[in-house]
Amino acid sequence: MGLNQYQIVLVNLDPTIGSEIKKTRPCVVISPDEMNKYLRTIIVAPMTTTSRKYPTRIEVKHDNKIGWIVIDQIRTIDKQRIVRVLGRLSEPEIKEVKSVLKETFID
Repeated sequence: MGLNQYQIVLVNLDPTIGSEIKKTRPCVVISPDEMNKYLRTIIVAPMTTTSRKYPTRIEVKHDNKIGWIVIDQIRTIDKQRIVRVLGRLSEPEIKEVKSVLKETFID
């Protein structure tokens, strides 16, 4: 399965501990294509339909539903957790993700 950065994939996140986002849910691939190609793991940000406006949450429309990409719950997963590819973020959404990633982890 070729995975690309900013694709939306359905991921089984269980088992989880404590406040980690659980269940099988859409996630956005955050890791760059070079990593996605050669490693057995990828880095994803889970998506949720219930959230408040936080600086680390990005509102997106997917599957005609409003959801949020949860940058504060980024995690590394084995590719075996991926159920299937669902789609891809739009260019404006990608821009927003890059901006929030930069603000959260770099600045």
